[in-house]
Formats: sequence, structure tokens, C-alpha cells
Amino acid sequence: MTFFKKLKEKMTGESKETTEKYKEGLSKTRKSFSGRLNEIMARYRKVDDDFFEEVEEVLIGADVGFETVMELVDELKHEVKLRNISDPKEVQEVIVEKLVDIYTGDEELDASVNIQKDLTVILFVGVNGVGKTTTIGKLAHKYKEEGKKVVLAAGDTFRAGAIDQLEVWSERAGVDIIKHAEGGDPAAVIFDAVMSAKAKNADILLCDTAGRLQNKVNLMNELEKVKRVIAREIPDAPHEVLLVLDATTGQNAFVQAKQFKEATDVSGIVLTKLDGTAKGGIVIAIRNELDIPVKFVGLGEGINDLKSFDATEYVYGLFADVIDAEK
Repeated sequence: MTFFKKLKEKMTGESKETTEKYKEGLSKTRKSFSGRLNEIMARYRKVDDDFFEEVEEVLIGADVGFETVMELVDELKHEVKLRNISDPKEVQEVIVEKLVDIYTGDEELDASVNIQKDLTVILFVGVNGVGKTTTIGKLAHKYKEEGKKVVLAAGDTFRAGAIDQLEVWSERAGVDIIKHAEGGDPAAVIFDAVMSAKAKNADILLCDTAGRLQNKVNLMNELEKVKRVIAREIPDAPHEVLLVLDATTGQNAFVQAKQFKEATDVSGIVLTKLDGTAKGGIVIAIRNELDIPVKFVGLGEGINDLKSFDATEYVYGLFADVIDAEK
């Protein structure tokens, strides 16, 4: 059985709606990435150094990450030699197989959210403009639809309009919000939100934070203060620290991930606007070079378009055309 057939078989139990959303959401990356690979496969009659050089360029262009690309191409050369592959068209399947191997690694990272039996506290970090507030609003809607009682904490008290924006989302999702005046102490907002969520027997508390990266020391101190306030009331919280990144910024998102990882304990990543970029390979780079799981991806602007990350669906979205063509 070919690898593509195994991949299709693995997806038989997946939701058709989710599969289509990944296919649609990754269409820009697929057109650029998979489309260019197809052109290379069709143009070359043999697998040689020039062939691998072009494959390398395509992978770097998709923001798979320089280190990851070098590692991947070395493995491709080894595999091609081992299997005695001479037809370039056969290499594409090996590329997909190796991308899956890189993401799953020795042990696949856990993409699930650490939901508790009682109150689950999720802290959101990320620079301004990446879609942090929108992500919180969409997750609030998702958890509310699942029957959970949700509270929002407007902890970004520095950005003009951040509190109002989150309030609009709280109304849209039909959940409570705890807020203070603009310019107030974020830790005080979070404290009040924790107390309110506990008093209301809420299931989920989603906490916004300021997105200033200009001074990493200040950012770290601020986040540590917020985390101490939460842990005083709920010893094992926050249960998740989710970093929100804008996929359309490519390598800039990767740099932000590195900086935030140094500043705080990031447990997972939310990659927004994946549908708006041709550089969806950033998912692979984050996994391979930073060892942080992607937990949610934004595959559209609708309130239901924030999806839990699934490595199989992601790879399918990148190569849907060639995988679907497999008999």
C-alpha cells in the first residue's frame, strides 16, 4: 500500500466538514507549494542535484524553515538512494511521508487542550495584530456551543480598543466578561476574573494579555505576575499558555514564537489566518525547530473557522490534489 493510500485510509474516520475546511483553508499554500513541486516533477527526467536544489527552494519558499529544509532534503536524498528511485514523480510521495515524519517525530506532540474537571484557565499571549482577541472570541463561542460556561478576562489593558473589542466578542458568543478601565493593572483584572469564574462555577476562563514585545524583561515580569495571581487561587493554573501567531507573517511569526518561548512557558500555538498565506509550511518549522505543538489553526474568517489542529488533515490540505488522485 502506498503512503498516500495509507493517509486516505487514516482519514476515513475524520469529519468531512473539517477535511473540506482544511482543504479550502490551505488552498493558497497548496497552489504555491504542491503546485510548484508538481512542475518540478514534470520538468525533470531524472533525480539529480539540480532537482534537489529546486525542491529545496520550494520548501524554503513555503516557510518550512531553513534548518528543517536542510534536514528534510538530506533525508530525501538518503531515501531516494535507499529505494533506488529514479523517477522524479515518485519523490513527491516521499516528501509527504517525510513531512509527516518530521511533524510526528519520535513522539507526536499533544495537540489537545488541557481541559480540567473544574475550572480550566487558559492564558493567551502574542503581539498586537495577530488576531488574539478574535481567537479568544471564537474559542469562547466553540466552548459555549459545547455546553460549557465561559468567562472572558480583558487583561490587555494597554492597547486602545482591546477591552471594547473583547466585549463585542463576549456579546456575540453570549458569555460573561470581566474588565477594568483602560490602562489598569492586568493582574488585578485577571484576579477578579478568576474569583468571578469560581463564584459562577464556570468551566473555562479565557484570559487576554498585553502584546508588547518591545521590552522582553517587562513582558516576562508582567506575565509572571499574572501567572502568580492565577496560581494563588488555582494552584495548577494556568492550564494552558497559548501563543497566538499570524501565519501570513511567515518567518516573523517564527521569530515571535522563539521570543515568547524564551519569555514564558508556552504550552501551545494558535496559528491564525492560515487560509490567507502561501507559507503554511511554518507549521512544520515551529514543530521541528521549537518543539511546541500547534493546537488551533484559523482556516477562515467565520466564527466556526478556528479548528483544532490535526496533523493528518494538515498534510492532506497541503497535498489534497495529488492524494485525491491516488487510486
